[in-house]
Amino acid sequence: MNNNLPLGDIKAFLAISQHGSFTKAAQALQVSRAHLSRQLNQLEHQLNVQLLIRTTRSQRLTQAGKQFYEQCQTFMQGLEQAVEATQNQNQQISGHIRINSVGGMIGEELLSQVVSEFIIQHPKVNIEVDFSSERVDLIANEFDLVLRMGDLEDSSLIARKITELPIGTWASPEYLKRSIEKENKHKLDHPKQLLNHNCLTGSVRRWQFHRTLGNKASLEVAVSGNFNCKNGRALLSAALNHQGIVRLPLIYCHSALQQQKLVSVFSDWQCKAVPLFILYHKNPFMPPRLTLLIDHIYQSFVAIFANEKN
Repeated sequence: MNNNLPLGDIKAFLAISQHGSFTKAAQALQVSRAHLSRQLNQLEHQLNVQLLIRTTRSQRLTQAGKQFYEQCQTFMQGLEQAVEATQNQNQQISGHIRINSVGGMIGEELLSQVVSEFIIQHPKVNIEVDFSSERVDLIANEFDLVLRMGDLEDSSLIARKITELPIGTWASPEYLKRSIEKENKHKLDHPKQLLNHNCLTGSVRRWQFHRTLGNKASLEVAVSGNFNCKNGRALLSAALNHQGIVRLPLIYCHSALQQQKLVSVFSDWQCKAVPLFILYHKNPFMPPRLTLLIDHIYQSFVAIFANEKN
């Protein structure tokens, strides 16, 4: 069985058979008559069978040629339908999209809301969202896009920056009062004092700080504590239950700060804002469903965080 027949030779054979002459087939394909003749000879040689009986005045298909012609016609029609279906599908707003995202409020609340809005607009799109916190490989794990916080390593992926999330160091007034008064600890005014406190940690256990006023400085503190969880909501809950000091994006803490259930631990020292990115493959033929979703997520999150600043 020969699985390496050139598609161009098959197309040449079909054209010669359909037009009934080399001259008309050559005109239709915009090639020379001699080129068509070479293609037919190559095809017959590879098949080891004569497909066409030709003289200076006429031509006709052999029995094998008729059978090959009919089967190739069916094949070409199927191929054309497959190409057309693929192109049409690429233009329709339908299909499946897989997203990997940070969890917590960013993923479980904000992204879920944004995705729901998109599905209402495009009900033929199916979206699967995964909140696993490890940094996934888009290709190996077959994700179409990723929502990720933090600085990025060099990558061949496109990274579209949405915003920078203000980060703070927070604790409940009850925890601070207890730790200062009952445990004879000094009031917190320097990040190094965190070494003497119970710090509630997520994926980051080396907290960076900088001071922009007065004597400018930067430092990093390796904190520790008795509760670790890679979920912002869980860390917030622990802080509200007076378990310790937490480092979280401001967006998690707005309500608790307004109600004075949490307060900022430091007045002079700040945490570096954390960037939020959409990551996706470089693909010049990206399906419209994915292009639209990426734009929708980007625009929606920009609007959400703009309102947070106001």
